[in-house]
Amino acid sequence: GPFFGYTQEQLTRVTKQMTLAHPTWRMGQKITVDSATLMNKGFEVIEAKWLFGVEPGQIQVVVHPQSIVHSAVQFADGAVKAQLGVPDMRVPIQYAFSYPLRLQSSFERLDLFRIGTLTFEEPDTCRFRNLALAYEALYEGGNIVNAANEVVNRAFLEDRIGFLQMSDVIANTMREASFIKEPTYEDYLQTDAEARRIAAEYVGTC
Repeated sequence: GPFFGYTQEQLTRVTKQMTLAHPTWRMGQKITVDSATLMNKGFEVIEAKWLFGVEPGQIQVVVHPQSIVHSAVQFADGAVKAQLGVPDMRVPIQYAFSYPLRLQSSFERLDLFRIGTLTFEEPDTCRFRNLALAYEALYEGGNIVNAANEVVNRAFLEDRIGFLQMSDVIANTMREASFIKEPTYEDYLQTDAEARRIAAEYVGTC
């Protein structure tokens, strides 16, 4: 997102307009806010756990401002294979529809000479707490974090809550909402509704 390198004090002054000005990706408002808070990375960690059957400790989030390396997998021998491409969601969307074929396209081509340098850093989960909260949800299970995030994301876009307050509301909701170790489908519906209600109440007090 646009706040790479921001201090905690700078984040207190973040506005909706600043948040929606993503430096490399063009996405809808909801996903752009999730990108700025790192919640989108948290959701991708949860997705990776369930899609690929790996343990939470095997999944690492890397901050990569150039948005060229989209994923990397390390194998048993230590070798790493990475997927690189321009930051354009049309490429993976087309491949999702054409899999396993790769269709010819007119999309922009990756020019590594123009990019020049690729950099990587560890995420700061103190300033961007949503990523830590998503990992917490991954270890504990449940769907509370998603429901709470949808409430605070909308509230932020409607100027009813501040940027840093989103994490506070999600954390409080996760603490108060019911946790069911082996939920049924009906339990998911019930806890989703409960989490949205709790989050909305906290938003109302901000």
